[in-house]
Amino acid sequence: MVNPKGETKKAEKAVAEQVEETANEVQEQVEEVEQQAIRPLDEVLGQAQKAYAAYMDATREVSRIYRENEIQVAEAYRRTEQQANAACGESVKQALKARARAEQKAKEAYQKAMEQAEQASDEAVAQALATRDEVLSKAWQVREETIAQAWDIYSKVVR
Repeated sequence: MVNPKGETKKAEKAVAEQVEETANEVQEQVEEVEQQAIRPLDEVLGQAQKAYAAYMDATREVSRIYRENEIQVAEAYRRTEQQANAACGESVKQALKARARAEQKAKEAYQKAMEQAEQASDEAVAQALATRDEVLSKAWQVREETIAQAWDIYSKVVR
């Protein structure tokens, strides 16, 4: 990931070094002018003009470096923004995949629960029918026995 602050500090350091170099050159020229104060006025004015021109060149160079630094910082920001957008897109993509997997698992669990409920219901119905048939069979057997006893009693009474 690009560090815009780190690039800005590097660019500021480079600008500061160039400003210092230019200031040193101007200072040297000023010292030279002071040392040669005895020279004729035209020569001193020429040197002053050269020093001023050097100062103006340094000022233009500082401006150019600051513009370059601004461009580098803007590019670093755009790269960072693109990386952030890509990371966000990837996170959203993964979240949607996870959601789809969770939904699929939930559907499968629901389907399994429905099948188990249906199976339990079928087993309960089958058990209820079996119990009913058994109870009816026993009731029929009791009925048969009771009728047989009643006929036995009736047969004895009629004789």
